[in-house]
Amino acid sequence: MTGSRIRERRQISGLKQAQLARQVGISASYLNLIEHNRRRIGGKLLVDIAAALSVEPSVLTQGVEATLIAALREAAADAVGQSAEIDSLDEFAGRFPGWAGVLAQMHRRVVSLERTVETLSDRLTHDPHLAGSMHEVLSTAAAIRSTAAILAEPGELDAEWRDRFHRNLHQDAERLAESSKALVAYLDQSESPDDRQGLPMEEVEAFLDQRGFHLPELEGGEYGDDLVQHGLRSAAARSLIRQVLKQYAQDARAMPLGRLREALQADGLDPLKLAARFSVDLATVLRRLAFLPEDVLPRPAGLAVCDSSGSIILLKHVPGFALPRHGDACPLWPVFSALNRPLVPVHGRVTFLGRSAAEFECFAIAWPQPVSEFGHEPVYRSVMLVVPPGDDKTRSGAEVQLGASCRICPKTDCAARREPSILSEGF
Repeated sequence: MTGSRIRERRQISGLKQAQLARQVGISASYLNLIEHNRRRIGGKLLVDIAAALSVEPSVLTQGVEATLIAALREAAADAVGQSAEIDSLDEFAGRFPGWAGVLAQMHRRVVSLERTVETLSDRLTHDPHLAGSMHEVLSTAAAIRSTAAILAEPGELDAEWRDRFHRNLHQDAERLAESSKALVAYLDQSESPDDRQGLPMEEVEAFLDQRGFHLPELEGGEYGDDLVQHGLRSAAARSLIRQVLKQYAQDARAMPLGRLREALQADGLDPLKLAARFSVDLATVLRRLAFLPEDVLPRPAGLAVCDSSGSIILLKHVPGFALPRHGDACPLWPVFSALNRPLVPVHGRVTFLGRSAAEFECFAIAWPQPVSEFGHEPVYRSVMLVVPPGDDKTRSGAEVQLGASCRICPKTDCAARREPSILSEGF
């Protein structure tokens, strides 16, 4: 059934229902009915969903055999060091449908597991909350072991000292139990690693993602504190979202939505022309484009903002765009390259190495934050707009291949590599 195939392809692509629904301009509830085969689908909507899932519409509408052959074709394309007989796929699937199904299922599982490894590798390596919890557990366990070793030594202890050690042992055991319970609760916040909101900025990004990174309440250019009071649990997240929303209102005031829509229709997606038309800096343009309604831009737009240490302080994902949240990212992303040349616009065409081999057009610039006194060194931030490549091939831009991080990047001949990849074979 078409709905079941749409659901399967969406899960393979790592998209949530809400994300796919936004891309094709329908509600998540309607997509849910389609995926459960309770609504018929065809025409433009089917074509749009197939495009969002990067498959031919026939893969979603034809029988099991066509879907199976498409899955085998993907498995052959992803195989490293192997050359499959593509011309014989139809014959193989027809003569051995069972084995063909096994291979297709294994390929889907490998793709899913690799995506999970990418996410968890970043989190387990760099998540400060997890590192602090592990430190607490290990230090408490070391204290218990030290106290127990003293009590286990031969010879008699004074009753007063023995009671003191017993109290310390009991207190450390209680602390270990509480720390372990808190760690397990943190790891069990969600079945999906992408849904966890352990850090304030992750909570802010989840808040914005629920609204499609567009806030009609602020399009008039006036900031109000009403939005902050809903949906944010921690005080730190509320403090961070205020900064983001104030910047949003300021950018909306400088580039009103109506005029910006007209400019995009006239000039297309050209950040430099937009900056000249509205007399604003390029950083304002890149932020503004990432926070527009989905029907304004011809392509979905992602965003990454980092400070001068390279730490990501705001991230908006688009399908295929994977930038580690907690550090250890590939230094070849233009958002980091821009820090080497402050105030110089950077444009690059990026191929993200991985199963999807996604391609992006990236615009970035690093700009100084305001200083309050003479003689103070400016602090720089860098912003990068990420969009799928368009039809305009006239813009010059460096072409670069990169991965998520060195430990899971298949590229072998890379001067920026910091550590060997855990993948056994590369491209």
